[in-house]
Amino acid sequence: MVILTEVTDLSPLTLSQQLRYWAAKSPNTDALRQKEYGIWAPITWAEYERCARHFGMGLLSLGVLPGAHCAILSENRKEWVFSQLGANSIGCVVVGLYPTSPAPEIEYLIAAADVEVIVCEDQEQLDKVLEVREKLPRLKHLIVIDPRGLRNYAVPSLMTFDDIIALGKSRETQLDPKVSELVDRQSMNDIALIIFTSGSTGRPKAAMISYGNIASMAAGTDSSYQCSPRDSTVSYLPLCHAAEQIYTVFLPLRSGMVVNFAESLRTIQSDLREIGPTLFLGVPRIWEKMHASIAISLREAGGIRAYLADRALAVTLPLVDKPRDEWSLVERVKFTFWYYLLLRSLTNFLGLRECRHALSGAAPISAELLRFFRAIGVPIREGYGMTETSGLIAVQRDLRSPVGVVGAAIPGVEIRLGDDGELLVRGGPVFQGYYRNDAATKEMIDSTGWLHTGDLARMVGGEIKIVDRKKDVMITAGGKNITPSEVENTIKTSPYIKEVIVIADGRPFVSALVQIDYPYVSVWADEKGIAFTNYRNLAENDHVRNLVQSEVDIANARMPQVQQVRKFHILTKELDHDDGEVTATLKVKRKAIFAKYGDLIENLYGSKQVAVGSQ
Repeated sequence: MVILTEVTDLSPLTLSQQLRYWAAKSPNTDALRQKEYGIWAPITWAEYERCARHFGMGLLSLGVLPGAHCAILSENRKEWVFSQLGANSIGCVVVGLYPTSPAPEIEYLIAAADVEVIVCEDQEQLDKVLEVREKLPRLKHLIVIDPRGLRNYAVPSLMTFDDIIALGKSRETQLDPKVSELVDRQSMNDIALIIFTSGSTGRPKAAMISYGNIASMAAGTDSSYQCSPRDSTVSYLPLCHAAEQIYTVFLPLRSGMVVNFAESLRTIQSDLREIGPTLFLGVPRIWEKMHASIAISLREAGGIRAYLADRALAVTLPLVDKPRDEWSLVERVKFTFWYYLLLRSLTNFLGLRECRHALSGAAPISAELLRFFRAIGVPIREGYGMTETSGLIAVQRDLRSPVGVVGAAIPGVEIRLGDDGELLVRGGPVFQGYYRNDAATKEMIDSTGWLHTGDLARMVGGEIKIVDRKKDVMITAGGKNITPSEVENTIKTSPYIKEVIVIADGRPFVSALVQIDYPYVSVWADEKGIAFTNYRNLAENDHVRNLVQSEVDIANARMPQVQQVRKFHILTKELDHDDGEVTATLKVKRKAIFAKYGDLIENLYGSKQVAVGSQ
């Protein structure tokens, strides 16, 4: 067994080799933390490596061979990474599945990836697999982490996660040399993960990510982050997504930082306050919810606190557009005064006071949101990447980067713009292709190795600014180009609006379908004494329509006239993954929406809907 005890750069090592390194170097240092009965319980590097190794040995004992595909269907928890690193340690490829996916989608994903083993979190996830198992002949082994409710299940190939660990431990003497040899033989060309694309424009595709892709992307990202064992992060976004893999697996195994598993997405705000991470990744929806929670808390507080917040932002927002090293002494004093008087309490409220690197990624975020968080002292930057680039390939250099750009290419990545403005990428993080789909791979990567991202972009001061998805750009009947994401993100800065779908292609003006943010609108309605019974009842209320209209008017005032939303319709139900309206990552499926709500859209261009501003 080869153990590396002193390495300055872990880039040449695979994930399993990195885990083994930290278990040898810092065996008693905390690697993971997860709540048990309301108390954060630590897991050391030695325990992390041991549980992963025993899981891998358990799979070997079942007859699972190197090269097999092992799926994980679970929320984020320690058993996820034990399963991932354990399967990787014996040469298996790990396939992440979204726990929100319905049974038919799980059937498609398992079949598309040729999965032989699946780890399910609990009875709910297992039931979805059992519902479609007869259609999955390659699926041989089912493993469940939480066996509660399964006492009467008569499934021959079903085992618990603890059973697998115990099986591996019982055969440690015989299998330890075998696992060590398999880990030693791993190379950067080996496939580590299959990560499915979001499927916003079609069926999800299985992207193959190698250890070399991961190492290149992690090294390039870390050149900006400079992570160390003193850092900590929180794991709460789905681990089957490349973005969360960066913060839960790739960077922690490279740097030795601590990963804290949040209790759930619903408790992330309180978890952040308890953890105080130094690194934090938020998708735009998380930042929108944080902004809304601050706005509503300040409104509820009212009086002097709300007045002081307005004064503080009036001073600090203009400073966002100026590099800190160019602030005058007076500007530094003003920011410091307002920070300690009020803004620090807001960062404490968010749980981000200790955060030294906050990132927004996975989808476009509005410039207004970025400016707000920078103004209150959260060091937020925007990054860019996709499944096919193994995660991040660009990140804003620092807080001096202009608001609205997604950053410069990380080391090891080349970028250029195609003749039509499409962003092209080449370098170490570019994936190995789609599993069993050579035609789609050739469409994505040309003969010279350039990955076609499908995003239109332009360069601003050496950094990338994403305009919109190439397929999403709309042309009005008057020949004006509309970038829907820019319009949608501007409107979604309102705490009362959760989702916006812009309609403009071939139309005389811009219109939109709007989904209200039920928790925040219901609080507003309670304060106004407006009676309602459920989401639909609230969405159909005339007072709520007037509220949405005023928010759209505010957003319109910040946009060019050609992009202003003239009419809208409030959806009477929330967009749902099960209904095929959004992906598992909550990205809107535009084609599905346009087809499903076709009659409503046509009404927007008829006489039934009242134009914004005319009521």
